[in-house]
Amino acid sequence: MSKLLDDLAAILGDGLLQTEAERNARARDTWMRSQIPVSAGSPVVPPLAVCAPSSSEELAAVVRACIAHDTAMIPRGGGSGVVGGVLANADSVVLSTERMTGLRAFSSTDLLATFGAGTNGLEAEQRMQAEGLSIGHWPQSIELSTVGGWVATRASGQYSTFFGNIEDMVYSLQAVLADGSIYRSRATPRASAGPDLRHLLMGGEGTLGVITEVTFSVRQQPESEVRQAFHFGDFDAGLEAARKLMRAGWRPAVLRLYDGRESWRHFRERLPKGNAMLILAHMGPAALTAVEADAVSTICESNDGVAAADEVVDGWFEHRNTVPTWDELLAQGIVADTIEIAADWTRLPKLYRAVIDALEAVEGVVAASAHSSHAYRSGANLYFTVAATPAVPEDYTSTYDAFWSAAMNAAASVGAGLAHHHGVGRVRRDWMREELGIGGLSMLRSVKKAIDPHGLMNPGVLVP
Repeated sequence: MSKLLDDLAAILGDGLLQTEAERNARARDTWMRSQIPVSAGSPVVPPLAVCAPSSSEELAAVVRACIAHDTAMIPRGGGSGVVGGVLANADSVVLSTERMTGLRAFSSTDLLATFGAGTNGLEAEQRMQAEGLSIGHWPQSIELSTVGGWVATRASGQYSTFFGNIEDMVYSLQAVLADGSIYRSRATPRASAGPDLRHLLMGGEGTLGVITEVTFSVRQQPESEVRQAFHFGDFDAGLEAARKLMRAGWRPAVLRLYDGRESWRHFRERLPKGNAMLILAHMGPAALTAVEADAVSTICESNDGVAAADEVVDGWFEHRNTVPTWDELLAQGIVADTIEIAADWTRLPKLYRAVIDALEAVEGVVAASAHSSHAYRSGANLYFTVAATPAVPEDYTSTYDAFWSAAMNAAASVGAGLAHHHGVGRVRRDWMREELGIGGLSMLRSVKKAIDPHGLMNPGVLVP
């Protein structure tokens, strides 16, 4: 290992981070399960070293050095992931993108902006807003995450129904693959030249390589915004209204439907108990938002929706990214997480009930609820929140594993997609058989072996 460190130091200079504080701070992501032992007093297990290259070429040299010394590599962006995609050990090296930052190329004519993969998401968005433009990607973690992390986890933002998901925004990208080679996709608006190889890295979660640069097709900032809210007698009725407005071709940037429990928790002064609140924000040209808001009102009201004050949406915008930390919950004896899945409209009501029932059957679970935050012509996601109060701290991890297993098995039984936008990491890894099928899992393993024959790039993630 000392020889590896010497080789890395020769490549990186001060880009090799070796103090205990530097290694501890980059050893993992924000996964609840990995926080449980730390909150109980166990020390963080730091990596051997943290490599922070400033270019793709430096990173490629680092990868080749790690291969030569048979050392596992753990790619890391902002560390905001919540599924265990980053978890180092004492024999691994963390590959951090933190020095590959900033706007590297920009064309107002072509609406193209290229950022280093380690660029903070909010800083990237603010840089575009200074040009009157927007990337359009607003995940809850925007202040913490990186643009490379968005792509590696195949993320969605809070305005996805209008702007699209991350795969709809990426124009081209650059990466260092697990064999130490550099991949650059062709910069073109569309191609019919074989499979789109970018998609091996979008959602690859660092198992095939490290994204180093991303070019986005950006867009004009919306000219106007109209906010609306409606509540329905139950969650199913709200889902039906959402289905109809999507079928009609309307695309509100925000389309969030809360079940009765979450609606009462967030909006209890604005609706009867048990009703489901739908909040909407329409963005775009002023003429379009006015027409869309009017048409959506008609659809909601014709499905027994009751208009609520626009201030409901204002409150959501004000507090949308305010959530307690895992430490704050664990200090109260609460083990919690969020679980996002997706299905077509036909299956959504059954999926909602199956997962809620499965979660509530787990010993120690005291609350289970859901909302839908991303909608499509042919379906939507469900975003579950679950909290448990195990009898003793020794049961925290087993309770966490039990409610995740219950949710995944229930979703699989309905035929749902088992991950909508947080990714797979370690927490969903063992359900990839159900997600991909035997043929799909075999294909994924073949791709992994071809690009990472030594199995050194983020082992333990994504591939069961």
